[in-house]
Amino acid sequence: MPYTLPALPYAVKALEPHIDARTMEIHHTKHHQAYITNVNKALEGSPLADKPIDDLMRELNSVPEAIRTAVRNNGGGHANHSLFWTVMSPTGGGAPTGDLATAITTACGSFDAFKEQLAKAATTRFGSGWAWLSVKADGSLVVESTANQDTPLSEGRTPILGLDV
Repeated sequence: MPYTLPALPYAVKALEPHIDARTMEIHHTKHHQAYITNVNKALEGSPLADKPIDDLMRELNSVPEAIRTAVRNNGGGHANHSLFWTVMSPTGGGAPTGDLATAITTACGSFDAFKEQLAKAATTRFGSGWAWLSVKADGSLVVESTANQDTPLSEGRTPILGLDV
């Protein structure tokens, strides 16, 4: 079954003034949709098209070489943006609490240090890419950066926060 564009979990203008409605509309309905269209085209007729996008990106090495780059670029763009829309909220912000706060402090030293590390991961990324907070296989957290539409999923990690740079 072909991948489809997920609905935004809020109104297109809900993140103003941080992200204006027109930027959200273009990024969601044009850019994200293009990733979906292109990954669907690459996977057309393949049984891999039935895999959830996160599973497909985790198992990227099982994708035939002839379409792997298209799946990596466009499937990654779809997976990354699908998470991206859900981690932003018109009522969000502030320091985390509970287990997440503890895990961030363990990994980074403090929430302020985490913010500095995430900002550094974003601002030192040359060209386009992402800054991430990801969960490693052992359950610990890591701040990292990927190029273009690469995703931590393909490296065995689970992203829980992504910043499109």
